[in-house]
Amino acid sequence: MAALVTVYLLPGPDMAMVVSTSAMGDEKDGLLVALGLAASRAFHVTLSAIGLAAAFKTHPVLFDMVRWVGAAYFVWIAWKIVRSGKGSASANKIEAHTGMAALQRGFLTNLVNPKAFMFCALLLPQFISVQAPLFPQYALLGSILVGIGFIFDVIFAVVADRFAKKFEGAKAVQKIAKAVFASVFLIAAIRLAVAGI
Repeated sequence: MAALVTVYLLPGPDMAMVVSTSAMGDEKDGLLVALGLAASRAFHVTLSAIGLAAAFKTHPVLFDMVRWVGAAYFVWIAWKIVRSGKGSASANKIEAHTGMAALQRGFLTNLVNPKAFMFCALLLPQFISVQAPLFPQYALLGSILVGIGFIFDVIFAVVADRFAKKFEGAKAVQKIAKAVFASVFLIAAIRLAVAGI
């Protein structure tokens, strides 16, 4: 439990996606991102349960493929954040943050991060007993993992929306926020790119 809380409190791509979407879009779209992240985490738990997540350990090429796709995706997200100030605000909001696009970005942000796969593959088996049926154990642990993450993401989305509304007219604050969000994704991309070096 403590490990999960620590992971969810550390700044990273998932948190940045929720916060940036709520701050640059609105709370509803931030919550859709949170839903997408939860769906991706549930997918990771499923892969761990059927043993596919462990394939990263035995097939480094597979890990590298996902790693480079993830790095490219994070760079693209950073670029979209930087470019979000160009043109009309409403047009950029529709292009970048709303509806299904927000849900998909939440899902993809977590999906293309191989470290999320490895987290499930390494953490969950430590709490699994081979003497008991595996499915109920993975279902319970997965529900806890996904549920705690979703709670934190909802909190991040709501708080980010409140702060964004408070500083809605402060262009300097908005520029700093955009730079911070973009930097988080760029740092995540660099970390993924150099992970195999």
